[in-house]
Amino acid sequence: MSGTMSLMTAPSTPAPRTLLFIGDSITDAGRREDPDELGHGYVRLLAEHAAAHEPTATVLNRGISGDKAADLVARFDADCLAHRPDVVTLYVGVNDSWHRFTRGEHVRDDDFERDYRDLLDRLARTVPGASVVLMLPFVADVDAEAARIHEDLDGKATIIRRLAAEHGHALVDLEQVLATALAAGHTPRTIAEDGVHPTLAGHRLLADAWLDAAGR
Repeated sequence: MSGTMSLMTAPSTPAPRTLLFIGDSITDAGRREDPDELGHGYVRLLAEHAAAHEPTATVLNRGISGDKAADLVARFDADCLAHRPDVVTLYVGVNDSWHRFTRGEHVRDDDFERDYRDLLDRLARTVPGASVVLMLPFVADVDAEAARIHEDLDGKATIIRRLAAEHGHALVDLEQVLATALAAGHTPRTIAEDGVHPTLAGHRLLADAWLDAAGR
């Protein structure tokens, strides 16, 4: 028995990875008021998962409330690329549509695609080995005002789907997640009370969907 044991080697420790999440308020989720800088949303849930299953990993939250795709373009070098992440999650787009109806700021689909494509191209040039996960923005139809956002958002969601397929990136299809949750007995308000910002249950659905798409 002792001879057999002497032949055994300890399992190798995986190389430490950096998982970076960048986007708007759904990613932010109060992270700038959080001593851990993780916030209280899906990023924290994924950080807790990593702490249990990949303890050598570092999880970085770089969400900023109110951001659009153009805002990510402006801060992408400092907030993302400088960290040389191994996994990058982009979650942006709902403000590009929502603010059309709340602030009168219209982001045309071709401008949105230009900015989103710029983010993906810079990732490919700077961290070509990184895995990229794209989160499809969603709106829960809690009322007519929220439902109206689809008039603009649906086109941008189509762009993200196309870019994910074009680049071979993982896509977290939150429209499908929402449909499945509603079929299971959720209401739009139990997922996102204002139609945009997830509840605790909504953030859990986002985290679970990310794990399914990115690999547990």
